[in-house]
Amino acid sequence: MEIRIGIMNVARELTLDIDDDDAEKLKSESESALSGSANMLWITDRDGRQVGISVAKLAYIEFGAAGDRRIGFATD
Repeated sequence: MEIRIGIMNVARELTLDIDDDDAEKLKSESESALSGSANMLWITDRDGRQVGISVAKLAYIEFGAAGDRRIGFATD
């Protein structure tokens, strides 16, 4: 599953691929982190890399299926 993370005052979003089984776990961890129980949100991608994001700078998290990335003037 592909997730996109927006970070405040950063022009580009962070895009990661995670396992579908980890998506629900990440949703619950992000909700608990945003409620104030943690300062960092740690995400492990499919390759095993860990990414830490400061919860105070987190703008949004978008969960979606990995799809084709269109470039240019593509129409559906």
